[in-house]
Amino acid sequence: MSARPLSLVVLEGTFAVARLDAAQPAPDWASGGALSSVTRTGSELSIVCSSDRVPTEVIAERDWRCLRVEGPLDFSLVGILAALTGALAEAGVSLFALSTYDTDYLLVREAALERAIEALRSAGHSVAA
Repeated sequence: MSARPLSLVVLEGTFAVARLDAAQPAPDWASGGALSSVTRTGSELSIVCSSDRVPTEVIAERDWRCLRVEGPLDFSLVGILAALTGALAEAGVSLFALSTYDTDYLLVREAALERAIEALRSAGHSVAA
């Protein structure tokens, strides 16, 4: 596990996790804002972006808040996500995790944000809300 406490920042706004058919091209609304991620597999096109960018007819889970781990994180570090997700699991907070080249992002339901912040702080991490 990570031996050091981590610093996280809560991003402004709410986010959505949308699902499109795997054969669809990435739509224009999928990019922009504080965070956007497009992931294609053989069975789906998954998009994370600001909630207000996702058209209402698109299948999506909305009203997520996002915590960004302050980075960049070295690729040799071990247990970063385990340290964070373990604290959230103990607090009963479900999450959606994303990783980029520089850092990690945790999305939690807006209704669980305060509980998530408290759990992370109790585990020794700092969270700027």
